[in-house]
Amino acid sequence: MAIIISSNGKNAVRVEKSSFDREDHIQQYIYDNPESIPLYDIKEDIHLLVLARELQTNAGPIDGFGVDGDGELYVIETKLFKNPDRRTVVAQALDYGSALWAHTNDFGEFSARLDNAVQKKFNVSLSEKLKDFFGIEENEVAMLLDRMRNNLNDGKFHFVVPMDHIEDRLRDLILYINQNSQFDIYAVEFEYYKHDTYEIIIPKLFGAEVKKDIGVNSSSNRQKWSETSLLEDAKKNYSIEEFEAFKKIYEFSKQNANEVRLGTGAYGSFSPIFEKICDKSLFTLSTDGRLSFNFHWIHNDEFVHKYKEAMTNLGFSIPENYTEIRPSVRSNEWLQRADVFIETMNKVISV
Repeated sequence: MAIIISSNGKNAVRVEKSSFDREDHIQQYIYDNPESIPLYDIKEDIHLLVLARELQTNAGPIDGFGVDGDGELYVIETKLFKNPDRRTVVAQALDYGSALWAHTNDFGEFSARLDNAVQKKFNVSLSEKLKDFFGIEENEVAMLLDRMRNNLNDGKFHFVVPMDHIEDRLRDLILYINQNSQFDIYAVEFEYYKHDTYEIIIPKLFGAEVKKDIGVNSSSNRQKWSETSLLEDAKKNYSIEEFEAFKKIYEFSKQNANEVRLGTGAYGSFSPIFEKICDKSLFTLSTDGRLSFNFHWIHNDEFVHKYKEAMTNLGFSIPENYTEIRPSVRSNEWLQRADVFIETMNKVISV
């Protein structure tokens, strides 16, 4: 296939389809131009940020590792058609996902690796890049990192396989997997043309025929939550007992905090701010069941230590590097402690 290039309707030039000489060429192109992967064919407002290239795992280096604005994770493995390993690319991608899920026990260490990759590429920190790229506030960056951590812990990845040519058998395999699995694999065929200093890429996405939405749910467009929508979402996602406990903690926050900030994103959340202690929230409770302790935002060393000890005394398991992260617990851990959590927080904020 050839394409025609002209300037203002004149001097038309026929350009024949070319090819990528090396896999690292297409890897670098995707790294520099993540929008070349047409995930917008699945969800219109999606933006993919490729955080790292050649990310090391126990199964070998991942060509590319990315994230979208909902904290969904993408494992990108490129192959050229001339590569004899192309038939095993799906198994290779799944192997990388398995290695990430099974061997990444410390999200702090994992995010530090991502931060190092982002620093080298963009000369800014991981948090700064997420904030700038997705146009979100600092508290939303923390929530995005939480969603990334949960998806990593749950082994929830989207696998993307860019190639210069995709044969029918691979297309059929991807459609079969997507139809019968809980994860997604997408193949992207790149038609490549080169004319003078210009490169022309025509991407075609395969695998979306049976996977219509990317994200934690089909209504994952970023939104600002109101109190009404927050409570409605909590009631929908929680059991009756969990919902009542959620409301208790929310009412406590409204009555005692200087401000209760409502989050944005796929799930509702609220974060109370007690100004005499910190200008950021001490904890965040989300309608997906997570209670996050925001130790990382507190710069009073004496207070953060007492806060950590108070949560430990309640029976919550707090990591040793708690001052560097925002550890979270699920509803099965905080539900039975909801009343005593409120009592303890009342004492904590009275210090």
